[in-house]
Amino acid sequence: MSRRSSPRNKSQRPGPKGRRRAPEKAPDRSPAPEDVERQARVQWATVDDDMAGQRLDNFLLARLRGVPKSMVYRIVRKGEVRVNKGRVKPDTRLSAGDVVRIPPVVQKQKPEQPKPGDRVQAVMEAAIVFENDDLLVVNKPSGIAVHGGSGLSFGLIEVLRASRPEARFLELVHRLDRDTSGLVMVARKRSALRFLQDELRQKRIRKHYHALVAGSWSSACDRVDEPLLRFQMPNGERRVRVSDEGKPSLTLFRCLKRYQGYSLVEASPVTGRTHQIRVHATWAGHPIAGDDKYMDDASLKAFRSAGGQRLMLHARALEFRLPGSGEVRQFEAPYDDAFAGFLKSLMPVEGAE
Repeated sequence: MSRRSSPRNKSQRPGPKGRRRAPEKAPDRSPAPEDVERQARVQWATVDDDMAGQRLDNFLLARLRGVPKSMVYRIVRKGEVRVNKGRVKPDTRLSAGDVVRIPPVVQKQKPEQPKPGDRVQAVMEAAIVFENDDLLVVNKPSGIAVHGGSGLSFGLIEVLRASRPEARFLELVHRLDRDTSGLVMVARKRSALRFLQDELRQKRIRKHYHALVAGSWSSACDRVDEPLLRFQMPNGERRVRVSDEGKPSLTLFRCLKRYQGYSLVEASPVTGRTHQIRVHATWAGHPIAGDDKYMDDASLKAFRSAGGQRLMLHARALEFRLPGSGEVRQFEAPYDDAFAGFLKSLMPVEGAE
């Protein structure tokens, strides 16, 4: 009985002319480009005057974009992050001249986001009403969000960063709703951001909005101080309503002019709640024209039938102290064509304020 020879691996069988075939290469299992992660090296960062006073955790989160917050706190807790060669806690306040050691961490490369086009950048640059070394004041157009997210590729802050790639720091001081136009402050230094946000908390910055509301506004209604509560609709949309369970809120109102069916009012928010002016005006019985969240369907339909194109709310004026010098400045932003054009189409009420 002949002995059956053991089978050979195919890669070892003789090829033509008795040559052995080269071993087959294993399939390439390297990750796709979008899944590649970047391994950072040890970083040594010196804290400058503008970063002084910042908490260590916030300092790290700003430098390690894309790294999970839990990982940032873990490398601090394990002592891998050092300040002046010493162990520190996440809430340690940094001083100018401190040297921070940041260990190697894995940062996921984010897929490249669409960049704002030249036309959008030009529109935003033209909307700047004031600029110095500390901040920008921008007359934001209606329909542009202040920042990207929730399905938006970019907003005002991303457009400004794209048009100013050399800028080391650009952050929003406060926000406006996407459909609200008008003045927004953008800090160019961290120290300016801290100063202006503290001024907001101390209620030392005065903001005045112009709103076209439905109906004839009564001069007796000069303030609304109803508490506001945020809630979520069944479809996931977030809204605000007057509720005893809400946060204290105060808006001062002044009627500027009355038209047939509408009134132009000045609204000055003392507190800064989400949708505050819109909900307080609605509670007073005069929803803002074009407000598809808080205006009733019949009134909204009538507004649009008359040529209304946008939410008729505009951040008209700002008064605040400049960071650094403390000089008090006032800025005013004109209406856009849609706002001004609709006002011009209305019939003023004779003898009204």
